[in-house]
Amino acid sequence: MQFIDLKAQQARIRDDLRLRIDKVLDHGQYIMGPEVAELEAALAAYVGVDHCIGIANGTDAIQIALMALDIEPGDEIITSAFSFIAAAEVIALLRAVPVFVDIDPLTYNCTAEQIARAITPRTKAIIPVDLYGLVSDIDAIVEVAAQHGIPVIEDAAQSMGATYKGRRACSLGTIATTSFFPSKPLGGYGDGGACFTNDPELAARIRSIRIHGQRQRYYHDRIGVNGRLDTLQAAILLAKLPIFDEEVSLRAEVASRYDRLISSADFGRHDIRAPHIPEGYTSVYAQYTVRVPDRDRIIALLHQFGIPTAVHYPCALHRQEVFAGSNVADAGCPESDTAAAQVMSLPMHPYLAESDQIRIVEALSSAVRDVAA
Repeated sequence: MQFIDLKAQQARIRDDLRLRIDKVLDHGQYIMGPEVAELEAALAAYVGVDHCIGIANGTDAIQIALMALDIEPGDEIITSAFSFIAAAEVIALLRAVPVFVDIDPLTYNCTAEQIARAITPRTKAIIPVDLYGLVSDIDAIVEVAAQHGIPVIEDAAQSMGATYKGRRACSLGTIATTSFFPSKPLGGYGDGGACFTNDPELAARIRSIRIHGQRQRYYHDRIGVNGRLDTLQAAILLAKLPIFDEEVSLRAEVASRYDRLISSADFGRHDIRAPHIPEGYTSVYAQYTVRVPDRDRIIALLHQFGIPTAVHYPCALHRQEVFAGSNVADAGCPESDTAAAQVMSLPMHPYLAESDQIRIVEALSSAVRDVAA
């Protein structure tokens, strides 16, 4: 059983993939070829923003967004304590200060209330992370940020395709960023990412920064990076985009089956918490993540049944050695610590068969009852 089945998707689009890759091989514009601009236009239209700028990967997208906002050493940037390291990492790389806030225990996303308590005169940006495919409560976060004149970078690396009150992820912050890592709901066959904004000045800065701060070739008016999206990856993503909405719907069907199977399964004296999707939201289910007791033992038992699992993420960021002594909101991050000890992701992709899901949940039920015995 595959945790994520990329081959099933590839079989559907193989002919278009070959045509698009061959076209790149024929024209030979491997850096900033026409497919990059074509993808940027398609994604801007899909998301509903004025500007999309292709970036080499999702981590670079966050760094470039911060650079476009002129973040300086010592500036404080608020972000989630429970997430992949990318946002916190680039904050530190720019010699700014990551300030970690706790999460909502149901959505796993940081909240406006937590963010409001962490704002100081040194706060220069807020980066809420859309975890597991679910958008953060971005309106409330933007409202808090606006009261202090602080920009919001929506880290939508896991949420492209999801919606929030009728609007698409990647359209909700001052700048939004995403990732096209192969396991993402819209993933390439290598690294890739993008920035999104409605601000033309920010878009111009981002475009400049991604090509070494150039305003034209060999003329530089700012420090930049080599952050260009590869033409071949753009071509691959263009082949995937026409089936993306269908795959988002299929992911929702798979998640709904999981919800139904888990709600009716026998877990003995334990409750297994399935994903919580608030009213007015849709999730793209980048992961289908549950909370379980005695996680390591359950994972070991599931592996005996041939069920692959993953843990996203086993250690909250404020507990990472590299961030020892980092700034944490006054109340600490207890929900992040609890989630890190309990979360476990089950196999999730658009082509997951119902029979496999039944097998997965039956194995999970058996493992949980064994642990409780």
